Amino acid sequence: MNEILEKIIRRAAPIWGVAEESLGADTTFEEMGAKSAHISQITTYLEDVFDVEVPYMGFRRCKTLGEAARFVAGLLEE
Repeated sequence: MNEILEKIIRRAAPIWGVAEESLGADTTFEEMGAKSAHISQITTYLEDVFDVEVPYMGFRRCKTLGEAARFVAGLLEE
């Protein structure tokens, strides 16, 4: 799961214009002002990296980056 969280942070930081170090598992999408386009960019990136389909709506329901990483980890276990 740490690898997934790192990938989410690596992609999200430039999208939101912040340093990777300022993001963590407890960072919420709401506090970052995440828009639909941001979520879509992150899910597309994760699909490419992990070769798994990441359902947009399922990912969007996650409140924190950590929850999102757990969601993707669950997909990889299927």
